[in-house]
Amino acid sequence: MSENRAEALRARLEAIKVVPVIRTPSADLAIRACEWLLDAGMQALELTFTTPDAHRVIETFARTAPDALIGAGTVRTPAQAIAAAGAGARFLVSPGAAPGVAEAAAAAGLPYLPGAATPSEVEARWAAGAAIVKIFPARECGGPGFLKAIKSVYPEIPLMPTGGVSPETAKAYLDAGALCLGMGGELVSVPALKANDPGPVREAVARAFAAVNS
Repeated sequence: MSENRAEALRARLEAIKVVPVIRTPSADLAIRACEWLLDAGMQALELTFTTPDAHRVIETFARTAPDALIGAGTVRTPAQAIAAAGAGARFLVSPGAAPGVAEAAAAAGLPYLPGAATPSEVEARWAAGAAIVKIFPARECGGPGFLKAIKSVYPEIPLMPTGGVSPETAKAYLDAGALCLGMGGELVSVPALKANDPGPVREAVARAFAAVNS
């Protein structure tokens, strides 16, 4: 991966601020979530590989929403990384440092966002070439206070807290030094998706935008 691509991704995500993390029990629900989120104004999507046929969903929106930043999440194997790259993903995210994924991302020329839960892991991920380090699970790691402590000793490392981040805690994470935020279930309600009711998702997106732009 070229440093130019990493810099471009960091700049785009810093401007976007919120990355919806889509984790659904079916591809059809994931497609519905993506459509609702894009219609509500979201400019980035992370499709997790825990969703069945995630690579097909990535391919669909990489093609139909070329201006959006489509990434792959919960990438835990090189095969998933290769599938995501082939589908058109523009970045890869892992909950930890998955064996072989960093190398597969580099071979595909894609920025890699591995997860970390301790200061040593944050330092190691950055030293290994991460474009951004994902703090996961952010709430259980200590929330905004933990992030602020990490930034105080590693001010140069861009961080994306994910896991328990909500519209209500978004501003606190940004104030603590987050580059951007990963939001999953707090933003994308699976019950609302199953009920085909976009209202809760639109309301959560509006709260998230209000928080990060305040």
